[in-house]
Amino acid sequence: MRVDKFLKISRIIKRRTVAKQIADQGRILINQRPAKSATNVAVGDQLTINFGNKTLVIEVTALVPNAKKADAEGLYQIISENAKN
Repeated sequence: MRVDKFLKISRIIKRRTVAKQIADQGRILINQRPAKSATNVAVGDQLTINFGNKTLVIEVTALVPNAKKADAEGLYQIISENAKN
């Protein structure tokens, strides 16, 4: 599954176009490597997402093409969340 679609389905980022822009700006790393929006993610991959004021590190635990809102949090596990000052 593409990283932009995963971020949308898991509800980490609300819109896929925003997820695509963030990925294409080089603000997402998959297993410590820069990722573009079309980069595929797999179960077990570690994603580092640099937002404007925080860095979120998650691990992909499941891939579901269409997840309900209640199931979205089960698609990933938060490893760390750091706020920037």
